Amino acid sequence: MSLFAEMNAVYARYFEGDFPARSAFAVKALPKGALVEIESIAVR
Repeated sequence: MSLFAEMNAVYARYFEGDFPARSAFAVKALPKGALVEIESIAVR
């Protein structure tokens, strides 16, 4: 969750207006040493 503000900044670069649904979960670790896992649903 320490990177949440940075993730919001990146998210805002790609989407505007009504943002797609998303979720955020704090976990101890992600596979393969990843810092974030992104899940979203978007429709053009």
